[in-house]
This record gives sequence, structure tokens and C-alpha cells, in this order.
Amino acid sequence: MARAAGVSQATVSLVMGEKWRGRVSEPTAEAVRTAARELGYRPNLAARDLRLGRTRTALLVVPALTNEFFARVYTGAARAAAEHGVGVVLYPSPEGTGPARDPFASARATLDGVIASSMAAEALADIREGGLPLVMLDSDPERPEAAATVNPDIADGIRQVTEHLLALGHRRFAHLAADVDSWTFRVRARALAETLRGTAGTVVRTEAAALEVTAGRLAAERALTAPGPRPTALICDSDTLAAGACKAARRLGLRVPDDVSVTGFDDLPLATALEPELTTLRLPAEAVGEAGMRALVAVLDGAAVPPTSLPVELVPRASSSVASP
Repeated sequence: MARAAGVSQATVSLVMGEKWRGRVSEPTAEAVRTAARELGYRPNLAARDLRLGRTRTALLVVPALTNEFFARVYTGAARAAAEHGVGVVLYPSPEGTGPARDPFASARATLDGVIASSMAAEALADIREGGLPLVMLDSDPERPEAAATVNPDIADGIRQVTEHLLALGHRRFAHLAADVDSWTFRVRARALAETLRGTAGTVVRTEAAALEVTAGRLAAERALTAPGPRPTALICDSDTLAAGACKAARRLGLRVPDDVSVTGFDDLPLATALEPELTTLRLPAEAVGEAGMRALVAVLDGAAVPPTSLPVELVPRASSSVASP
């Protein structure tokens, strides 16, 4: 293989052992991989893992998979895991967005590392204390226990939504905020306040709600019927809350977007099932899962992995328009 790639045996060993980063250039590594494919080479993963004391198994901890975002995170993680010959054990938190119980009594014996959403990892103390590498998704990059973090750029997403509505003339807002104590939702509230601070005459009312349609409807009804001038735009922390907000507007005899604009977050299929279709933020869920798995593999290989931030995209649709008087 070294002769076919035109490199030394040591270089082949580094590349096939996934220890080439920082030692071998990407073109050289690709030349070795190409030679391996052409020669039909398959590494003896079992022997290598026995030598390294690895099980080639990663635990992915997410909230309940009824949330499609996390189902797509799993899809991306599983795709990247397959490329590296890693098995994925999926553990949806039984409490949904709450803490996850430790699913393994002897995690060190069964796992190489853990990838976890900040919304479902708080109770995995036994795993963390066991010294397993931990990659956090949608989580504070400063978390000391995380070997790496992978985040959609949540703050920029909220800025995009808010600036979109400001450009349409909106100045009175209600924020339907997820009633979940998680870094991602604290970032959304902070980014909204910071963006509005730069425009005179803006006001925002916050209504907390559980991440479900009925709770979103009730929160929107409170915001739209509170004393004082009615908000002209509802900024929702999820598409599910936005669906509830649209129901609230209809029940109150208001038209979306003529009387009140509504925006969501996630770009789930629900966003285009609503009428009018929902202006929302598209998050790269599969890319988050892929990057999280690649980060864990790199950490296991001894690499230092800097925090990863993935871009998000505003998707303007018919639920937002020029502000009503």
C-alpha cells in the first residue's frame, strides 16, 4: 500500500490508524485511503480496538425522538459513525426535555464515549465521573466537562429572525419562550434582547410555555390579550409553539400575518403544513449529529477539538409580513 500511494510505511500506519491529523497533509492522507480502496484493504478493527481497549461504541443521549430535530441529529451521527466503524447506542431521555437517567450501570465497560444534547444530559453524572469523553450538542462551549461542543449558531438565528421582523416595521413583540432551563433557550432570549436594544421604540413581552402546541396557544393568548397595545409579531422558540400561536390568533379572530406575524424555530415539516406557511429558522440537524460524532472520534484519537458552530438559515414564508398599525 505504501508503494501504491508513494509514501512511507509509517505514513500508511498513521493514516489507517486515524492518527494522521497534524502529521500528514490531507492530500497525502487521501492518497493512502485511495490506495487502500483500490487494493481492497480492510483494517482489522477488532485487533486494533483490543489493543487500544476500545469497544467502538458511542452513546447518543437526546430528548424523546418525538422531536424530529433530534431524530435528524441521530441520522447524521449514525452516518458519520458508520464511516468510522463505530456503533451508536441511542438513549432518548424518558422525560423528554428533562434530565436523563444513566442507562448503564457500568458505562466504562460498554462505551468509548458519549454525545449528548444539553437538554437531556444533566443527570449523566455516573458516566461523566467514569472519565468517558463527552461531546455536547447545543450546549455552552465553556462547559468544563465537555471534551468538545457542537452548536448551531442559535444567537445568529435569533438575530436573523428579529432583524427580518424589524425590517418589516415591527416594534411590538411577544417572545413565546420555551419553559426549559437549557443553554440554547437562554441564548435565544439574550440574543433577542440584544438585537432589539439597537432599535428605538421596541418593546417585548415574554411568555413562557412548555414545548407543545396547547401550551403555545395559551401563551400566545396571554400575550395577545394583555393590557396595552397588542404585539404585532410573535417570536416562538420552536415551530410547535408557533403552531399554537397560530391557533391562538384564529381563536381571537386575528389573521396571520395581516394582524400578527408569527415566526418559529427548527423548520420542521410542521412549518409547511401550517396555513399560512411558517417563517422559521432552518437548523442543520444532521450536520450537528455528524459533527458531534466526528468530534468524538477525533477526541478518542487524542486530538484537541475546538468548539464547532454551524450556520443556520432564515426561511421567510407567508406567516410574516409588514406590521399592522
